[in-house]
Amino acid sequence: MIIGLTGGIATGKSTVAAMLGERGAAIVDADRVAREVVEPGQPALREIVNRFGPGILNEDGTLNRKKLGEIVFADPARRKELEAITHPAIRERMREMIEALQAEDPDRLIVADIPLLFEGGHQRNYACVLLVYVPREIQKLRLMQRDGLTEEEAEQRLAAQMDIEEKKRLADYVIDNSGTREETARQVEQFLQSLDKPAKRKKP
Repeated sequence: MIIGLTGGIATGKSTVAAMLGERGAAIVDADRVAREVVEPGQPALREIVNRFGPGILNEDGTLNRKKLGEIVFADPARRKELEAITHPAIRERMREMIEALQAEDPDRLIVADIPLLFEGGHQRNYACVLLVYVPREIQKLRLMQRDGLTEEEAEQRLAAQMDIEEKKRLADYVIDNSGTREETARQVEQFLQSLDKPAKRKKP
């Protein structure tokens, strides 16, 4: 079975992905793949430099994510330009990884960890979608603390994603990560148990 895992920025999706991995699931992490496809020498990085200029590179030729982020989070049109370059490369690499995992063990649970799953309309590709949720105010505070952002910068990043309440409405399963780690782990266990029972998917 292949399921989609998503959340909002700073909701704790990586924590839940790690918990699923500890319980035997294979995790295909879109964020990790996104870093790989823009490494030096990759076609996607060359195209990004062509579109955004050499100023978005560090001296060693690697991508300066902070500089690029300042451009794309302030301008939705530029963000779409970037996504048009990176998203196809990410999707293709993830498809290859999932196919390899299925060939290795057809019965293993595969979790596709995708931050912008709903934004990209990819929910139909998975048996079900699991959302890691916290209320928006907690999300903003965690983001500011984690990344050292001002409130305005945090709001820009939140505005670049679908609202977490809308994602909650669309998801098949929701894990509320606003409590303790133990409470989150208990919900992960309950979710895994539910996969063994018939469940009706929400309509896309």
